[in-house]
Amino acid sequence: LASVDLGTAEGFALLAKSGITTTGVTSVTGDIGTSPITGAAMTGFGITLDPSGEFSESTLVTGKLFAADYAGPTPDMMTTAIIDMEAAYEDAAGRLNPDTVGFGFGDVNNVTLPGGLHKWYTVVTLPVGQKLYFDAQGNDDTVWIMQIAQGLNFMAGSKVVLQNGAKASNIFWQVAGVATILAGAHAEGIILCATAITTTTGASLNGRGLAQTSVTMLSTTI
Repeated sequence: LASVDLGTAEGFALLAKSGITTTGVTSVTGDIGTSPITGAAMTGFGITLDPSGEFSESTLVTGKLFAADYAGPTPDMMTTAIIDMEAAYEDAAGRLNPDTVGFGFGDVNNVTLPGGLHKWYTVVTLPVGQKLYFDAQGNDDTVWIMQIAQGLNFMAGSKVVLQNGAKASNIFWQVAGVATILAGAHAEGIILCATAITTTTGASLNGRGLAQTSVTMLSTTI
């Protein structure tokens, strides 16, 4: 299964079209960006604009913050990143011939997902305190694409576990609805979301959150 090309969106830990908001002690490793919404829609970060006007910095972000209204060449860079994010979503959504359809009826409690294309017409939920395993069986090129027609929920205290060479960079969650990571839950992979990504206290994501509306976080680690 071929990987999903993120293009320039791969340079962002968080990318959104209508805003990125945090409350509490959040920690993001990597760059974040918004477009076409302006930098005013990145809230809660205590942003300091660089003298160049091309990016901002925050004590909560190990990286830079970019927005559509910053000085050139940032606006063009952000436009391209959003186009690439949307193209990646369409690529993932358009893959044909899934290996599984409706696996676990959307309940992925304590199961191991083999590499491949997995499709659900329902909400997909990892229940409270449970684990979901991705096992590459020694092949670190193994790719997973999850096509989810509704929402994705990592419930409180749930964990995604990578085994035998599985990489977060090879796990793609294509989510048509809202993606939610609740208190103390840990997710792995790249979330390509047609709507919003929401996280709550103690949630963590090892990967990227690429949302076509907003990202809203409460004391989260990315």
